[in-house]
Amino acid sequence: MPRYPDSPPPRKKRDTVSRYKVEQRQIMFRGRAYHFVSYDGAPAAKGKAATTPTWYLMSAGTRWEVVPHVVDQDPEELDRTLVRWLEKTIT
Repeated sequence: MPRYPDSPPPRKKRDTVSRYKVEQRQIMFRGRAYHFVSYDGAPAAKGKAATTPTWYLMSAGTRWEVVPHVVDQDPEELDRTLVRWLEKTIT
């Protein structure tokens, strides 16, 4: 299709689907199961700061920020990190 000489160049299509893969971990601590979920970061928007990929503790429909999500982190190392967080946080 011919373009007019004064028309702007065509826009490049943006990737609208995130390639981030959500991960989940179930940790038993002091006889109770704790559910952790990783979430992708978000760009800054409307007065909110940008966020990085992070692990969150999920409980009763609420999530609490725990530690940064490190791509390809060893699962055993991650479990130890999450348990250390629980030891410091859960009293």
